[in-house]
Amino acid sequence: MATLTHDARVGRLTSGLGFALVSAGSFGLSGSLARGLMDLGWSAGAATLARVAIAAVVLVIPGLLALKGDWSLLRRGLGTIVAYGLLAVVGAQLCYFMAVGTLDVSVALLIEYLSPLAVIAFMWVRYGHRPTRATFLGAGVAAAGLFLLLDIVGGGPLSITGIAWALGAMIGAAGYFIISGDDSVELPPLTLAAGGLVVAALGLVTAAALGVLPIAFHTGTVHFVPFDAPLWAVLGALGVITAGVSYVAGIAATRRLGARLASFVGLFEVVAATLFAWFLLGQAPGLTQAFGALLVLGGVVVVKLGERDDAVAEDVTVLVPPTAPPTVEPPTAVAA
Repeated sequence: MATLTHDARVGRLTSGLGFALVSAGSFGLSGSLARGLMDLGWSAGAATLARVAIAAVVLVIPGLLALKGDWSLLRRGLGTIVAYGLLAVVGAQLCYFMAVGTLDVSVALLIEYLSPLAVIAFMWVRYGHRPTRATFLGAGVAAAGLFLLLDIVGGGPLSITGIAWALGAMIGAAGYFIISGDDSVELPPLTLAAGGLVVAALGLVTAAALGVLPIAFHTGTVHFVPFDAPLWAVLGALGVITAGVSYVAGIAATRRLGARLASFVGLFEVVAATLFAWFLLGQAPGLTQAFGALLVLGGVVVVKLGERDDAVAEDVTVLVPPTAPPTVEPPTAVAA
């Protein structure tokens, strides 16, 4: 006889949703702040380096303390830390900031957040988890929405370079969900986030020293539509809120929800980023783009519904006789 164990996981689900919303809202602010810096004369590379370095400095000591003296965890998780730093942090964020240099924040972020489709494709190729018909339908709806979002029919400006950078950010975001949702990683979320940010900062510094990553910055006041902000305040918010808080909360959320559900809840970042861009930058979406955005989000929802049967199966456990201690299967790290 089988039963669902939803009641046993209500607390985990609730906390996971809370962490995911905090992470998504924090991430959503980053594009508008970075655009403000770039309008001041900062390069995308300098904005990324400042964001990552500030967050690394803030989190490194808490990340080490989270190990509670078990340094073997750090040794065993070194490969994961490096992959997380280079793919989920540098890959996703640098590509995203490069994209918002030529695309509206909402457009760049919506392309990046086709990442659930990339996650499903990875699971199909890597583990043979074939998508359902609903998944293919959702992908088609999202593609149609993307076509409208870029305003190709309406003759709006189209930056091929910006789209390419945004697609690179999409791949990095997919890696973020896959790595963050891996329950086999023993590292505490604080340690994984801190280690990944340190690796990312070192990688960006190396790239800048070699001349691969252009670095340019200027002092002065950062101008937004409703107000002006001092440079130190923008940098502090960019590093502490949009990096430190967002990565720690994101890892905690994905370990509780799994990569599938976390990537779906993470779509709130699209809404948050659009609202921040509208408020801070005056980038109000047009009707065509708004309809395209709805199609993109709707397509990803359909994809998620197509994966629902697999997710439900993960919650099913077999009842044991009353004389035996009850067991609950831990949530798996499968992401599709």
